[in-house]
Amino acid sequence: MDEIATQLVYCFQTVFPALTEKEIRRASQASVDAWDSVAAVTLLYVIEEQFGLSIHLDRLSELNSFGRIHEYLRQEAGPR
Repeated sequence: MDEIATQLVYCFQTVFPALTEKEIRRASQASVDAWDSVAAVTLLYVIEEQFGLSIHLDRLSELNSFGRIHEYLRQEAGPR
């Protein structure tokens, strides 16, 4: 697992502590009942803090799964 994915799993565990790592890596807003609008904003905040990025709330609707967020971070943060 790459460093971005490792850090992203940590972010998800912070917001969704009941999920296993395997569940996190497959997680999407549609598959995680606890992933409501408040959790989505909280997750974005945690990710911003972890990666030192600023993510505009307009991106919230497209960053709706572990995979999509991981891909976004790979593009924005580059190798870490």
